[in-house]
Amino acid sequence: MTYLPPPHPAWDRVDPQEAGLDPAALTAASHHAAEHETPWRRDLAYMVANDFGEASPWNETLGPVRPRGGPNGLVLRAGRIVAEWGDTGQIDLTFSVAKSYLSILAGLAWDRGLIRDLDEPVGRTPAFRKGDDGGFEPPHNDKITWHHFLQQTSEWEGELWGKPDLIDRNRSVGGGSGAAKKGTHRDLQTPGNFWEYNDVRVNRLSLALMRLWRRPLPDVFRELVMEPIGASPDWEWHGYRNSFVEIDGKRMQSVSGGSHWGGGVFIHARDQARIGLLLLRGGMWGARRILSAEWIERMLAPCPLFAQYGYLWWLNTARGLYPSASETSYFATGAGGNLTWIDPDNDLVAVMRWIDPAARDPFMRLVMSAIRG
Repeated sequence: MTYLPPPHPAWDRVDPQEAGLDPAALTAASHHAAEHETPWRRDLAYMVANDFGEASPWNETLGPVRPRGGPNGLVLRAGRIVAEWGDTGQIDLTFSVAKSYLSILAGLAWDRGLIRDLDEPVGRTPAFRKGDDGGFEPPHNDKITWHHFLQQTSEWEGELWGKPDLIDRNRSVGGGSGAAKKGTHRDLQTPGNFWEYNDVRVNRLSLALMRLWRRPLPDVFRELVMEPIGASPDWEWHGYRNSFVEIDGKRMQSVSGGSHWGGGVFIHARDQARIGLLLLRGGMWGARRILSAEWIERMLAPCPLFAQYGYLWWLNTARGLYPSASETSYFATGAGGNLTWIDPDNDLVAVMRWIDPAARDPFMRLVMSAIRG
């Protein structure tokens, strides 16, 4: 019978050997993750202001930031905890892991028909009726579809919450460095024809999704995902001090898809593991369907312009991201060493908090050796 963890904080543990794992190799993996802390300072206010290569005023922090704790994480096999290190109840920022949660919210909207066609231009979606802000005017932004936003190929041009899209131009292009310095001019391509990692554009997607739902996204996420999977009430999702809009006469905050300028998701590893387990189970939680299998299939389809990326999830296509992990593995990734690893081939979920990015693949190699053992 498929194991389903009870609501937080209950969660069954199982001896690694009972789960078909080599205990020594799994212990080595846990020690490796605990002992290889990210080089990021624990003062995240400093990191947010200084680590993204931006000068004043572009580096201005707009959302809440709190100091982080130490490395922690856990490994699940068949849904049960087989390894745990550090304080997995420690609530910290996740940075761009929040992007993958936006993908889940987009999937929930698609499942309910709020997004009728992923190839429909965002500005033509019925929720964007008179009275909503613009942002999708011709001759360029009117061509941007939901598909483009989710694959980071939108090339959206504009300013949102005081941050122009130019901030992240040339940041990461097709998985590598841009041809010029980050934050410098690059001629925009037709939407759908260029892959670039751009946090301003992701924040524009977040606002668009809130306009679809007509509700704050954290409320939707809580009701449709976190409460059904038995997550704790301890997580938070914030935007910026200037990211409030009015929808249907109500003032709402548009949340950020990361913590580049503060804000984003504050959460602990155990809640992240529940989200990972939901996806590992194909969108099911016990007998309850939460997210459609069709959405997960679309979410994990490689972008033709960058095969290591799907719909705001990182993919291990041809083992190009992490050679030690299975090719079917996929990841929610955040700056500073935050990673949720989902491996359908091996019925595995692992959450790593504040691990040195260089130590991720060696950790996966140790876990995989435990499985083979």
